[in-house]
Amino acid sequence: MEEEIASKVLIVGFIIAAVMGFVGNRTQYCTMGAVSDWINVGDTNRLRAWFFSIAVAVLGVSLLEFVQWIDLEETRPPYRMASLPWLRYILGGLMFGVGMTLASGCGKKTLIRIGGGSLKSFCVFLVCGFSAYLMTQTVFYELIFHSWLSPITLNFLDYGYSGQSLGELIFGSEEFSGKNLFLGGAIAIVLGIWVFSSSEFRNRYGLIISSSVMGLGVIGGWYVTSGPIGRSWQESAEWMDQPPIGVGAQSYTFINPMGESLVYLQSGFNNLLLSFGVCAVAGIIVGSFSSALIFRTFHFEWFPSLKDFMNHMIGAILMGVGGVLGMGCTIGQAVAGTSTMSVGSFIVFFSILFGSAVTMKTRYYLIYYEDEANLPKALLASLVDFRLLPKSFRRLDSI
Repeated sequence: MEEEIASKVLIVGFIIAAVMGFVGNRTQYCTMGAVSDWINVGDTNRLRAWFFSIAVAVLGVSLLEFVQWIDLEETRPPYRMASLPWLRYILGGLMFGVGMTLASGCGKKTLIRIGGGSLKSFCVFLVCGFSAYLMTQTVFYELIFHSWLSPITLNFLDYGYSGQSLGELIFGSEEFSGKNLFLGGAIAIVLGIWVFSSSEFRNRYGLIISSSVMGLGVIGGWYVTSGPIGRSWQESAEWMDQPPIGVGAQSYTFINPMGESLVYLQSGFNNLLLSFGVCAVAGIIVGSFSSALIFRTFHFEWFPSLKDFMNHMIGAILMGVGGVLGMGCTIGQAVAGTSTMSVGSFIVFFSILFGSAVTMKTRYYLIYYEDEANLPKALLASLVDFRLLPKSFRRLDSI
């Protein structure tokens, strides 16, 4: 009975991910691409798609929690925990933003490209997954980060709050699910108005469909793992002598599951290591692969140069380490996390945006000026462009 319930959760989780992968392969939905379009050419269509995914997820999850169809008090990762390691979140988000720019895509996009035949992305997956494994399964985090990041934490219990949900922090702790619904609805409306204020975006049906699917997929993940069948799954695991890993309320995120996937493969497909996250990773790849075969877009891709290889590997390491520090990625925190109205998720989301935007602008300066530019000059020029430094720091003319 317990195995049957677990199988249902994992199979449905796989199917939802496969749909996300299929649609992602067919459309231009890409979070890194969204930042690139915005920074380099001033095109906000894909950025609007990303924000629309957030709006859909926030509204849907807030509604499901209000009617008590899902329970988000204890989640994986613990989005609403009472402690807020804000410096860890900022650092993780910045690292992930830089990493996904160097690696040509976030975790989800990496998996979609693997399904489309990209050997480049497969290498990114291996390095990113191994980096996440080091952070979660070895003493690497303890040695490098724990001693100086852990003390810099804000504890909401000291201020009379049970966690970091925006509904509770703004309106108080009593019945904050209803207040989360009000706040979630307000956020969704504001985002929706901005998203559809663009006539150009209103005609981008592919982006509208793909962003809706990503948001609905996140809602589906929460319902599957914390709805009626999800609660049975959690309860049955408590009675097992050897419960499988990763049981708990969760939705789609892709960095830590990449590490879990490598462990699962290395174990020889041990069922106890087959988690919701592993099924999500597999689902995205299979869905993308199916799309590539059906529409005949499958093609192999490799690194054109050693420099490109190094950029992608550095980016993969930063994504793996940063994704664990920030407890999520452009989907795991920016969509799934924000749908829980967690303060930390918004911090990570905006840190990812900033890290990617600065990296994008810096690389653009390096390409434009070639021999005249170096990394410090390009970075200073980028920070001046973002009005974070005075113009006197500029060493390269604005472009």
